[in-house]
Amino acid sequence: MKRILITLFSTLFALTASAQLYHPGEKLEYRVSYRAKYFPNTEIGSVEVVTDEVSYNDAPHYRVVGVGRTLPTYRWFFNMEDTYTIHIDPATQRTVHFASDLKEGSYTFESTYRYDWDQMLVHSRWSSRKRPFKELTQPLTERSMDAISLFFNMRTASADDFTEGGTGTLEMVLEDTVRHIQYRYLGREVKKIRNQGKFRALKFECQLGTTEGFSFTDGTVFTLWISDDRNKIPLSIESPVRIGSIQAYIYDFEGLKYPLESLIK
Repeated sequence: MKRILITLFSTLFALTASAQLYHPGEKLEYRVSYRAKYFPNTEIGSVEVVTDEVSYNDAPHYRVVGVGRTLPTYRWFFNMEDTYTIHIDPATQRTVHFASDLKEGSYTFESTYRYDWDQMLVHSRWSSRKRPFKELTQPLTERSMDAISLFFNMRTASADDFTEGGTGTLEMVLEDTVRHIQYRYLGREVKKIRNQGKFRALKFECQLGTTEGFSFTDGTVFTLWISDDRNKIPLSIESPVRIGSIQAYIYDFEGLKYPLESLIK
């Protein structure tokens, strides 16, 4: 259960990525479920992503807070609450600061990233289980982002920007490395979302890179659907696990910047 939740929360925060769409007042809520052959489709967790506007370093910034947690029914078994926060410069639409505070059972983890876009560097600082902090400075590229920033990255792209079957690569900044994510656009599809209805969607396959590279045929692919409208809301993510599959799907939303024209009534 722990592996399932951590995988899904990390994937949901990381894989919904070309330029950001930040809109104060937007709130997206997801449910995480697990399904196996002899196991019903059971909701086990939630993810909430909220955008607002705050003062940061004496200047107005966008702030995005993403929280992933187990639902109350399962907290006796494994209590998890992960919080991710970023601050974005509205003028450049670039993230200037990232912070994570993870509580997963008895495990704790804290990290901060400070972006220096003038020097194209990111300064990271992290600690697990309350141990002394480690620090590292890494080079950035124009495509380098933390997981929450990647959540918004593809949301202003048009479907016309993608070629069916075409691939691309994203770069996710971690504490001591940059992890590559490859995606492949599969085209348009009507996607049914539990308790929400049917949506016109853009469908992608996504995969985290390893030292051996990428392969879309080895069974480790995450499938992602994004709403085919100007909001580009991540609608659903599905991933196989050793036994069964896990899914995160849109459960509720409010404060969208544009009408949700992808919803088929």
